[in-house]
Amino acid sequence: MRFRFTASVAAVLLAAVSAMYTQVATDTKKAADATGNATKTAAKDTGHATKTAAKDTAHTTEKAADKTADASKGAAKKTGHGISKGVKTVGHGVKKGADKTADKMK
Repeated sequence: MRFRFTASVAAVLLAAVSAMYTQVATDTKKAADATGNATKTAAKDTGHATKTAAKDTAHTTEKAADKTADASKGAAKKTGHGISKGVKTVGHGVKKGADKTADKMK
């Protein structure tokens, strides 16, 4: 009789341990699924934020490039005008010098 009682207790303990392992496996799977979903959501949010930041950076860079181009264009016009005046002045001086030289040679 004692053997039957011991065998019964062993069977009950074995069933309880087996059920416990099944529960642990189920909990582990649920935790893994939750972690996977959280990781997927975080990656999606990060990707969206990166895309938005890239668009903002591109827009800001484009505006800065336009301002730089406008400033360069204005500076080039002023430089070109200054060079043109200088060339005219030098040309006029050379012409006067050539005329004076021609008069002295006569």
